[in-house]
Amino acid sequence: MGEYSIVEKADHIMTVRINRPDRLNALHTLANAELGQVFDDFAADDDLWVAIITGEGRGFSAGNDLRHQAEGGERVPVPHGFGGLTSRFNMTKPVIAAVNGVAMGGGFEIALACDLIIASENAKFALPEPKVGLAALAGGLNRLPRQIGPKRALGMILTGRHVSPEEGQQLGFVNEVVPHDELMDAAMRWAKLICECAPLSIRASKDVVYKSLDSASLQDAMEGKYESVKKMVGSQDFIEGPKAFSEKRAPNWQGK
Repeated sequence: MGEYSIVEKADHIMTVRINRPDRLNALHTLANAELGQVFDDFAADDDLWVAIITGEGRGFSAGNDLRHQAEGGERVPVPHGFGGLTSRFNMTKPVIAAVNGVAMGGGFEIALACDLIIASENAKFALPEPKVGLAALAGGLNRLPRQIGPKRALGMILTGRHVSPEEGQQLGFVNEVVPHDELMDAAMRWAKLICECAPLSIRASKDVVYKSLDSASLQDAMEGKYESVKKMVGSQDFIEGPKAFSEKRAPNWQGK
């Protein structure tokens, strides 16, 4: 347990709780740096295959801690961005956001940087930065249009309005909405389904999807060379999967 986060690890899954409930999990540079180290450790640990990030208390994250900033609080470098995730572009392991309450500004940008968003019925999403003379520059202005299209994204961005989890699912950035007390069970269910698949296949799949979105054409994307695919094809699991299928048994994934 760190000063600003609670981390649990079991069965190839890491669960991270942002732990500043007195500030609705609003983040300052020290908390962002700590979360960056948490996800550095996750990326480097071969025994961890999926991460879930959520918030302690009533909120997921209220975004940037403006009060701390206004008080001239200590600032430290945060190379991987908000929540240790928004500027982390080389993470091939999947990360699930379990949004338990408000996800505002930087908090919403953390969720958008994750691969899946599972939302409690109590969740609320917004990019309200223009209301305080700022802009969502930790990926919100870039990721949201890519995920739901520019018109729908601008409908949120230009108004700063609050969006319910049900509307978030309709817009396309929420995968599932569940009753509040079922949130972590639902996120864990998604994580366990991912863990049933070969870890290197999951990482290659995620890697190709995101890099394909940045390719100039479908042909370029399909003909591209992906180090993650090369690693998958050269792995023990690439042999184990077909072997387990032919022997009618569950595969014993090694992640290598």
